[in-house]
Amino acid sequence: MNKTIILMCICTLFTSIAQILYKYGVMKLPIVLTNWQLFLGLAVYFVAAAIMIIALKNDDVSTVYPILATSYIWVTILSAILFSEKITLLRIIGVLIIITGVAVIGFGGKNQKTGAPL
Repeated sequence: MNKTIILMCICTLFTSIAQILYKYGVMKLPIVLTNWQLFLGLAVYFVAAAIMIIALKNDDVSTVYPILATSYIWVTILSAILFSEKITLLRIIGVLIIITGVAVIGFGGKNQKTGAPL
């Protein structure tokens, strides 16, 4: 597996964890200064951004950046587990579309580098 893909997968996991922390923090609003979930979410998001910058250094942004869309999948799964949100048929279809889209873009980027026709 490509180092860039691994970095972007880690990035999406961190991004998703940050979004879950935001949700926990928002549930405690209007308390802001002692809202550790919001601050931890921002810190985790910052780490995710740093990982993404490293990943983007090694590959084409048009191939690497779409992997970030997989964070929607992580958030869907984590929300169902942590907040008892329902995963409906439409959400499952959406997840499958995201997976398909990321795969198509990823394979399209590799084909273009080798000079193979679309």
